[in-house]
Amino acid sequence: MRAVVQDGLGGPEVLRLAEIPRPAPLPTEVLVRVHAAGVNPVDWKTRAGGGMAGVLGDPPFVLGWDVSGVVEEVGFGVTTLAPGDEVYGMPWFPRQAGAYAEYVTAPARQFARKPASLSHTEAAAVPLAALTAWQILTDTAHVEPGQRVLVHAAAGGVGHFAVQFARHLGAEVVGTARTARHEWLAGLGATRSVDYTRERFEDVVADADVVVDLLGDHDDTSRRSLRTLRKGGLLVAVPAGVSEELRRAAEEAGVRTSPFLVEPDGHALAAIARLIDTEGVAVAVEETFPLAEAARAHAQGEQGRTRGKLVLDVRG
Repeated sequence: MRAVVQDGLGGPEVLRLAEIPRPAPLPTEVLVRVHAAGVNPVDWKTRAGGGMAGVLGDPPFVLGWDVSGVVEEVGFGVTTLAPGDEVYGMPWFPRQAGAYAEYVTAPARQFARKPASLSHTEAAAVPLAALTAWQILTDTAHVEPGQRVLVHAAAGGVGHFAVQFARHLGAEVVGTARTARHEWLAGLGATRSVDYTRERFEDVVADADVVVDLLGDHDDTSRRSLRTLRKGGLLVAVPAGVSEELRRAAEEAGVRTSPFLVEPDGHALAAIARLIDTEGVAVAVEETFPLAEAARAHAQGEQGRTRGKLVLDVRG
């Protein structure tokens, strides 16, 4: 089968299209023929030696965790899915899933049926980003109606789902994004947006119950966010985690902090699919690339200006 392989760590140029053996499903696993694969920041960070490179070990390896495709074969014991089912998922994270390939195998319960209203290209943009937003808001922060949630990088892959899910949970949502994205974010449910290039968000946002920090060390976002929280509020620090310095600063400010790393969750993906199909949750795909042009997708993603997600068309 075709796959995008990297033999060493480095820039986008280390990604190459190759032929590798097709995997076979073990008991409780399914073989999925991949139609599309999402491209996430953790992908290019891992490619360069950060991200999950320490988990994957030394190259060669195949990147990618976001998958949308069709079940080709089921292993012994699988009762929840059958050949022909259209599915999507984020299997194995943070271990290697190998989504930049024509086939993947993974436990059946790490997948869910694809939202019926989405194409495979759109569905591939959902799992990692939407699960990150969903698990932060529902399982970590326990967001309730009437609370105020500040979402940093609100127009990005995780951010645009966080805005919609927080609004679905009944929260007032404030997002940080460039002015050009504000009207779009309002349509997704943001009550207010702050252009971080024109004003300091900590000067204009206060009494937040939850901050979803998708930027971390960039421009000292985590530490500055402490000023936006009410007493007892929660900062969920996604890319950089919680340093000892940040934890102490939060304690002094009377607020809480939590690191976060997304986990595979087929049940949550099923709930997200229902929201997409019945509540109109939007999925933003800025551009789709052929599998052979994964390096170009990485180069574009690293510029940090993507609205929503980038996707690889594995069939193309």
